Amino acid sequence: MRTLDGCDFCKFVNYENSDDFYLYEVGTCACDPGYSYEHYVVNRCILHFVVKGKGRLILDGKEYKVHEHQVFFIPENARAFYQADEKDPWEYVWFHIGGPKLISVLKEAGIDYNNPIYTALDCVKEIEDLAFDTMYNYAREYYCIGNIYKICDYMIANSQNKEERTVNSSLLYVKTVISYIQLKYTEPIKIEAIAYACGLNRSYLTRLFKDATGYSLQEYLIVYRMKMASKFLAETDLAIQTIANKVGYGDAFTFTKAFKRHTGKSPSEFRRMVARETDDDSESDQS
Repeated sequence: MRTLDGCDFCKFVNYENSDDFYLYEVGTCACDPGYSYEHYVVNRCILHFVVKGKGRLILDGKEYKVHEHQVFFIPENARAFYQADEKDPWEYVWFHIGGPKLISVLKEAGIDYNNPIYTALDCVKEIEDLAFDTMYNYAREYYCIGNIYKICDYMIANSQNKEERTVNSSLLYVKTVISYIQLKYTEPIKIEAIAYACGLNRSYLTRLFKDATGYSLQEYLIVYRMKMASKFLAETDLAIQTIANKVGYGDAFTFTKAFKRHTGKSPSEFRRMVARETDDDSESDQS
């Protein structure tokens, strides 16, 4: 068993370029006996990979025992208290994580608000090695996100709950919606068209998607369009009208209103801000 040398480590990274998973923070803790922490995290989740020892998690009043080689999950907008054991305190790696696909992927692994403890049938070492590897390489955004994909794949394939659960067709619909939006976001998408593509009633699909991702269909479409617009503004010198067309808006005025409502800045202000930050970084590198 590798040790954490009794040291805490924490890095804020704020990686949101992936279309599926976001990573905000990575860290480790080798806890003192009885060490406790209380969380109420808004719009983000936390995964703790317990590599040694044991402790307890209290999630909205319900207590769970957790031991080494398990993962415990703190969902967004939930009150959580967790405490290291007095005799055998735990050590763990944690990720603050988010993204449109996170909740549905965790559900595939049998993890959700009502089942916050994950136990792997196999590949425990691979999962924990990837967690450590992500921490060691925290400065490499795409490397970290790639590791999260691998961790999720191992967790789904080796979940103790896997044999007990049936294939959840609602998750397949959610994946279809996300793929549809990511493919068609440049077009004037209507929610009815998405529902038709899935073969479902609009209101039913809207409810499924909201429950799985935390976004309404319209919210996710806007979030994805604004994300792509931000990339175009930061990485190209395309005209605002051209970018508006590229992300599914027929005119620059409507696009500008939507972008400012979403980011707090107009497209031009956002582009100038990114340019200033790039210039500042360049000057820092030269000094």
